[in-house]
Amino acid sequence: MDDVEVGQADIAVVPAEFDGPVVLLDVREDDEWQRGHVAGAQHIPMGDVPARIAEIDPDAELYVICHAGGRSLRVANYLARNGYTPINVEGGMLAWAGAGRAVVTDSGQPGTV
Repeated sequence: MDDVEVGQADIAVVPAEFDGPVVLLDVREDDEWQRGHVAGAQHIPMGDVPARIAEIDPDAELYVICHAGGRSLRVANYLARNGYTPINVEGGMLAWAGAGRAVVTDSGQPGTV
């Protein structure tokens, strides 16, 4: 199956806050999420996306992120084939943290990538 063209976003153009019409979908595994994630992000591990796709707002401005950008690109391609218009975050959480953006834990404490 041919991959559709998925948008790529440099961390500099990715919004810093997420709510309502702008969604950051974090597709990392549970242990990665627990160590640290973006406040307000939606968490669905990559392997769970097909079963949980209905939880993802098809009308949202949708950014997809993982640790370094590989898994999120695969998920973005999958979502694009299913009617979404996702944007892959180049460099993933490594780029997010590298840009000095906040990483938190579920308790709101500073997290790690």
